[in-house]
Amino acid sequence: MPLIAVVLLVVLVAAALVRAETKTMPYLAVHRVVPKAIELPGKAFKPAWPSEGQATVGVEGVGSLGSTGDQEPVPIASVAKVMTAYLTLKQFPLEPGEEGFRVRISQAQVNEERERVALDQSTVAVRKGETLSERQLLEALMLPSANNIAALLAVHNAGSSEAFVAQMNATAKELGMSQTTYTDPSGFEETTVSTARDQVKLARAAMADPTFAEIVAKPSTRLPVVGTVLNYNGLVGHDGYVGIKTGSDEAAGGCLLFAKRMTAGGKTFTVLGAIFGQRDGELVSAALVGADALASSVADAVKSRLVVPAGTTVMVLENADGDKVKVKTKRPLREVGWPGKKTVVHLSIGKARRSADGGERWGTLMVRGASGVERTPVVAAGSLGEPSLGWRLQHLP
Repeated sequence: MPLIAVVLLVVLVAAALVRAETKTMPYLAVHRVVPKAIELPGKAFKPAWPSEGQATVGVEGVGSLGSTGDQEPVPIASVAKVMTAYLTLKQFPLEPGEEGFRVRISQAQVNEERERVALDQSTVAVRKGETLSERQLLEALMLPSANNIAALLAVHNAGSSEAFVAQMNATAKELGMSQTTYTDPSGFEETTVSTARDQVKLARAAMADPTFAEIVAKPSTRLPVVGTVLNYNGLVGHDGYVGIKTGSDEAAGGCLLFAKRMTAGGKTFTVLGAIFGQRDGELVSAALVGADALASSVADAVKSRLVVPAGTTVMVLENADGDKVKVKTKRPLREVGWPGKKTVVHLSIGKARRSADGGERWGTLMVRGASGVERTPVVAAGSLGEPSLGWRLQHLP
């Protein structure tokens, strides 16, 4: 080969090497491998659903565990009084320690109470001339489930039972209770119907009122004429139960709208649910037994659980040569929930880079749930350099 050709070749090779060395390298490719949602570990959980009727249950701030039975409108008996109490407090709010408005009992109201007793309705005895405060009326309504007090509140609040029922239905619509129809303020009429899911919507709104929550959490109270009266909900005051309302008659069976406090991951949560149409034995007892089994099964299953262990690969870095390195979580992430509950996992990735060093942070993995926001850095498990000289030479412009 002539000398000039050799020199030219050397110059070209040198130029190519210089260009290869100075070529702008491509960024590392980032491949996400962690799924967008992860199921909490453990044997798949099924709540202790009742064998009859319908029910629904969830944990506030954690999620719903679904429903069982046909969620079609059914009579709900005295569970209807939750709406009566909710509307009363909405129109006449009560602060802690306040007694609210007062009602003087008339002879007509005494006569009405006696008529209801003759019809085997639940009532609270009243005396002509006695004065009951709003708080006492709500306690009589919600604990011993007095139908006569429901009627009294309806007239006091709206002028007539018919006007109050119209308010009940309008409020149900506002709360998204699309399968609920109220025809009376006490639930004595079997045409007052709803579903477990709808009543939990109401319970959520009602329990947000501290006065309502305080009243339904009482195992008993004292009223002027009758003295001490017990809450029909015998679960209240035991094992974390803080309400909410029983209901029972031939058309409805045994019903209970319930709330149970529990702790998980150092925080307090409320199991909220409803169970309708229980008929295995005495109606109220059947509802209490079924609800206790359901709520307790949920409370036992909801714990702080490991979502993502430390050292979990969340993404893979790859250079142009095809060399790869894993990026892993530095710390574990936990979430409150039951086995099989899906938790959304958010992965944020830092700025693009052309190489990686072992231990270098490449982003953050996060879960946001009942226990708050949990985060962990994700770091490269090893180093990854730029493409080889051979690749660069092959990809000269």
